[in-house]
Amino acid sequence: MKLSVIIVNYNVEHYLEQCLCSVRQAIIGLEADVWVVDNASTDESMVHLPTKFPDVHFVANAKNVGFSRANNIGIRASESEYVLLLNPDTMVGEEVLTDCIRFLDAHPEVGATGVAMLKADGGFAWESRRGLPTPFTSFCKMSGLCALFPNSRRFGRYYMRYLDRTIPNEIEVISGAFNMLRREALNKVGLLDEDFFMYGEDVDLSFRLLQHGYKNYYLPHRILHYKGESTQKTSLRYVHIFYEAMLIFFDKHYGRKYRFFSALIRLAVVLRALVDVCLQQYEKVKNLFRGGQKVEDTDRYLVLCGAEVMPKAKELCTKHRLHADFVEATEQTCPRGHLSMLAKAKQYNVVVYDVNSYRYATILDLMAEGEKEIHISLGTYSPCTHKLITINDVFS
Repeated sequence: MKLSVIIVNYNVEHYLEQCLCSVRQAIIGLEADVWVVDNASTDESMVHLPTKFPDVHFVANAKNVGFSRANNIGIRASESEYVLLLNPDTMVGEEVLTDCIRFLDAHPEVGATGVAMLKADGGFAWESRRGLPTPFTSFCKMSGLCALFPNSRRFGRYYMRYLDRTIPNEIEVISGAFNMLRREALNKVGLLDEDFFMYGEDVDLSFRLLQHGYKNYYLPHRILHYKGESTQKTSLRYVHIFYEAMLIFFDKHYGRKYRFFSALIRLAVVLRALVDVCLQQYEKVKNLFRGGQKVEDTDRYLVLCGAEVMPKAKELCTKHRLHADFVEATEQTCPRGHLSMLAKAKQYNVVVYDVNSYRYATILDLMAEGEKEIHISLGTYSPCTHKLITINDVFS
């Protein structure tokens, strides 16, 4: 087996379904298998999806064992030359997996590769490539120096914005949302550290790969990470788990060497966590004074779909009372998609692509290309599932 795709799922049934649909297209022509490890989801992920994807291996955990341990379960169960750790709230282009494998085949010194992750509006997610959170880099991130001097190799190392994101680059940390690993390297450095329940495990694994002489690389192949933006810093639980992971990493790799800075780092982490919590509460209070109307209720949808799909798509939008306009379009008849009607598209908040009429890779390319010209969020409609998925909602 050349590649095993490991996806850890927890209560994101509809996003996982979309992810599996895109992966199914991306592994055509590859010797690959797919493993979904479910962390005791309370939705119906394990009820409906195993029958819809009979070729996927589903593993059901009796309880939520955390992201690291669940990934390790999938890695141990699989037998392949390469392993891809993939978040369930992603959508991959058709050639991404093949291109990453080709790169790893040609560069045996590389232990892992990440890719260009896009946010729902097509913008580049800077988490796609990061520097190690050394004491100084962590200080720059938490003090705001990283934001003030984003392109500085010294102060902006956390996000490495000084690197050209359109070409392959050697980096330090690869995001756990998409991390293609050489199994030979995993066998040498060990699997994910299960002390990290969620967050931080990708930083730790990247660091251990570097310690063992491997290189980590960023490749400019695009995927969509839907919830990477919408779930950020939206709960007290997130703040607690995220910053606890930072402390675990620091203590593990720097605590002994930098005892003098240890207390300062801990204090900085706590203060930054408190700031994030205060910002969350401010946003919640502000939302209370918006007249009781949900922001999503004002969204306007531009739906691009094939002629045979349009009646069902209209039926769905009518059912959910969405403010939607429809354009008959396919990749063949309208290759530029919403960019070919830029003036019209600017009237909308969400552009919805029929995934039977446009390839996933094409959709991602169009969103990335138009991100600087128009602020519009991506939605997808699948005739197979009869679902419309956006960053905030699933309509079925």
